Amino acid sequence: MRSSALAPFAIDPALPPALPRDGRPAIVTVGTFDGVHRGHWEVLQEICRRARATGGRSILVTFHPHPLRVVRPEHAPPLLTTLAEKREVLAESGLEYVVFLPFTRTLQHYPARRFVEEILIGRIGMNELVIGYDHGFGKDREGGVDTLREIGREMGFDVDVVDAFEAEGGAVSSSRIRGLLGEGRTGEAAALLGRPYTLSGVVVGGKRKGRELGFPTANIELGDAEKMLPKEGVYAAYGRVRGERIPGLLHLGPRPTFPGFSPTIELHLLDWSGDIYGDHVRVEVMGRIRDILPFSSVDALIEAIRGDERDGRRMLGLSPS
Repeated sequence: MRSSALAPFAIDPALPPALPRDGRPAIVTVGTFDGVHRGHWEVLQEICRRARATGGRSILVTFHPHPLRVVRPEHAPPLLTTLAEKREVLAESGLEYVVFLPFTRTLQHYPARRFVEEILIGRIGMNELVIGYDHGFGKDREGGVDTLREIGREMGFDVDVVDAFEAEGGAVSSSRIRGLLGEGRTGEAAALLGRPYTLSGVVVGGKRKGRELGFPTANIELGDAEKMLPKEGVYAAYGRVRGERIPGLLHLGPRPTFPGFSPTIELHLLDWSGDIYGDHVRVEVMGRIRDILPFSSVDALIEAIRGDERDGRRMLGLSPS
């Protein structure tokens, strides 16, 4: 996959440079693609299939930040994938090009026709547009399927629609996945994403309370404040540290047994020890074990953590310690 660089453009300095033309048809899809879930994957694989069949180029035009961050920031959803995460997932898609288009207030006011003419045709060289069943772009999302097909007839490009992808009893969507994560149903969210839900950040210093209890934890500072956190609780997880995938327990939320302690994201790695302060860690959130609870004593908390470890090992298919 090649990713376009960003460079000045006469109308809006945030627009990308024109992609190189080589005479091959450009099969394009457009969208925010937050989560790059299984429904998104169907669209991406469709444009890849069409590009291979026609000797063309498969191209995704996507946005950053999320358009609602600009249009209606009070209604902007938390992100399922940060910009870095989206790049990594898309690198496995087979796409030839991904254009990360900065979503600006100028772009917000582009009518669908102008967006198609100046960007998709003028800058990208589009010959065919493939979109999801519920897609719309341009000012006020006016660029729905019927409008785009009308524009396509005038400008000489085809518009095709990929039907809704259904799994686990309904259409796969970013909003559905957010709902599952908000309820702590990370396993069901993973089934719709096509991979475990992940959090990533840098390990920072904490108050070492876990170490005092005999369960040392890595305090993780997320790299993007807009990233969605699953429901507060204790989870079975895997931590990717220095190239290793290590089973562990993840604590998301407050520590009510110790008044005055701020909510944290803490990862306890099982059967592993070492100093990873300053390291970047990715956490795969596998399954929820329990709610965050206050305990009447430190001994009661320690016993609960031991139970969490037993449950976590079982959820991850590991042998008891």
